[in-house]
Amino acid sequence: MANKKNEICFLCGKTKNQTDRLIKGKYGYICGDCISAASDLILEEEQQSISTNDVKLVTPSQIKAYLDKYVVGQEEAKRTLSVAVYNHYKRLNQNKKSDVEIQKSNILMIGSTGSGKTYLAQSLAKFLNVPFAIADATTLTQAGYVGDDVETMLRTLIENADYDIEKAQQGIIYVDEIDKIARKGENTSITRDVSGEGVQQALLKILEGTISEVPVVGGRKHPQAQTTKIDTSNILFICGGAFEGIDKIIENRIDKKSIGFEAQIAQRHEEDIDRLLQQILPQDLVKFGLIPELVGRVPVTVSLELLDKEDLIRILTEPKNAIVKQYQKLLELDDVELEFDKEALEAIAETSLKRKTGARGLRAIMENVMMDIMYKAPSDENLKYCLVTKEAVLGEKAPSTEKIEARPESA
Repeated sequence: MANKKNEICFLCGKTKNQTDRLIKGKYGYICGDCISAASDLILEEEQQSISTNDVKLVTPSQIKAYLDKYVVGQEEAKRTLSVAVYNHYKRLNQNKKSDVEIQKSNILMIGSTGSGKTYLAQSLAKFLNVPFAIADATTLTQAGYVGDDVETMLRTLIENADYDIEKAQQGIIYVDEIDKIARKGENTSITRDVSGEGVQQALLKILEGTISEVPVVGGRKHPQAQTTKIDTSNILFICGGAFEGIDKIIENRIDKKSIGFEAQIAQRHEEDIDRLLQQILPQDLVKFGLIPELVGRVPVTVSLELLDKEDLIRILTEPKNAIVKQYQKLLELDDVELEFDKEALEAIAETSLKRKTGARGLRAIMENVMMDIMYKAPSDENLKYCLVTKEAVLGEKAPSTEKIEARPESA
């Protein structure tokens, strides 16, 4: 009969009373915590096995399962992105001798500010373990003008790949605020639009695939700078923007009667902008101000849903790196237990909705609420518990706290 004193995990040393389970093997015991940790390590190694030279494919369902851990809601967007990314990297593994050449499918994400466009792109790159770069389209100008040229985003990608060109050539670039470079009207401009249509024209070759010479340091303003060549054919471009007002363009296309200043726009569309955006067509993007050639190079369109109060509460609490969990962990390092009541979470979500900042505004609100307690906690050794209430969120009173002397002695 086995000696119970020897029933400890041979990896971490936990006893049977310290863990939920101990599994006996040939050479000893292993606890449930170590099994869980080993499982996470295996999953992480599988993610890292997606190398640039021999991409090990993960299925769309596996990609979506990972996104589900970090991104609340946006089910249709996550499904569409998962399939598009899977097809992109499957294309890279295509037999070079194949008679059929599969073209690259870049992605366009449409959604209001704070709906999760950038975060979705970042999460995808992290899961796939590929280099990732974010470019702000509003800073781009045509070559020869003040501002960044389009090669700047390629240089950022190369830097993030530790100057490994092969690795960078299969990375992901997220072009944010793509709607801000829309031309002012459908008609071709006779004046030079250096930060609008001109940038769109400059993006065409890079999006489609070209060999571009990129300055390693500086830019075109430094003509003698060392350059390196990079092939953009296998770089996945994800473009994102709010496209404010495009719903009206779609409305006018669907409801021909709603034309003119006096027109009454159909009530069903006002109440369901999400469903309206799902009916977007390339012609709507052209009418908004994107040139047809650019629209043709982003064939996959993803519409993100507007976030409501329930979505924001879930974002605060559910994801693996939820904001509430982050602050709880921060205070736990100071031996303080942090708790938010339901009304406090609702107040935070409502405040963000009023500010129209979406999920992006949640952290700023939380930082404001937590500032006082995070200032006091490190220096107050007696502070052991903090409860954030609705009144604390609204600034009417400080969060409720308990010190070690105030707590009743345990029996």
